[in-house]
Amino acid sequence: MKIGFYNEFKPCIIVDGGIVDVSAEVGATDGFSPQAVLEKIITSFATLKPAFQKAAARTPTPLASVRLRAPVPRPGKVLCGERNYAEGVRFDIPGPLQTFFKSPDAVIGPGEDVILPKFRPVVFNQEAELGIVIGKTAKEVSPANALEHIFGYTTAVDVSARGPVEDEGAMCGKHYGKSFDTFLPVGPWITTADEIPNPNDMQVKYWVNGALRQDYNTSDMEHSVAFLIATLSHIMTLKPGDLLLGGTTHAGLGPLQDGDKCEIEISGVGRSSHVIRDSLKRTWKVEVRSAKAGPERREKERNQPNPGTWPFQQKGGKIVV
Repeated sequence: MKIGFYNEFKPCIIVDGGIVDVSAEVGATDGFSPQAVLEKIITSFATLKPAFQKAAARTPTPLASVRLRAPVPRPGKVLCGERNYAEGVRFDIPGPLQTFFKSPDAVIGPGEDVILPKFRPVVFNQEAELGIVIGKTAKEVSPANALEHIFGYTTAVDVSARGPVEDEGAMCGKHYGKSFDTFLPVGPWITTADEIPNPNDMQVKYWVNGALRQDYNTSDMEHSVAFLIATLSHIMTLKPGDLLLGGTTHAGLGPLQDGDKCEIEISGVGRSSHVIRDSLKRTWKVEVRSAKAGPERREKERNQPNPGTWPFQQKGGKIVV
């Protein structure tokens, strides 16, 4: 099932031919924020699903006549995998998992604009990623049952400011160049987990002005979706509506600049678009990162000491889960 919001953040399901409003099925939401409505849907989904399935038989409103909105409007947490892809180079024991926070206020929806700030980076670029929406409170779960805590999946783009240029002041925090407002396009909807047999077998594609930049499969994740959820759940409680990003491969990363028309597509999920706007009209030479760069970096890291990722430690040459 595909679940989203449209127009003034009214809840809907997406069916062949368009959307069906499910406000009546969700029930009273007066005073609820859009995120709170999503969390109500998530936590009550077992009850709501039959009603949604019945609603799907109604005549849909064409997609072209509505404005789809961010399906995860303001997640309580946005947690992102960093360098979480093998880039085709596998180690006997995976390297430590690295993650970071991204501002929930960076979220925008389908068709909205990414606004480049006046901060001067070396370059702005994209990281097309699988978005994972938490569906059930996860606290100290194991990788074996971590996928049970997922509500569904969406597309996500981790827009990033790489910088600063030489005479620009440094950013006031590590990775803050990823948290400018509008730097997290998500959408076009959430595809529920029951429609995705294996989140680590999904094709991710990203286009800029019609040119394909990224094209990779989530099977290349160094740490699986399940491992990502399990590890983070030992540090903080993951709650319904939280959003996790699985990371990206680095082949194909390139500049984003004013007027660029961008699209992301993930198999089984959907396709979403956004446009880049820059009041300063800056330009960069359009060069994308070579497919060789990631594997070369990985080879250099092959024999580095690895104690594992807490609480999953390395013992006797294996990661103990």
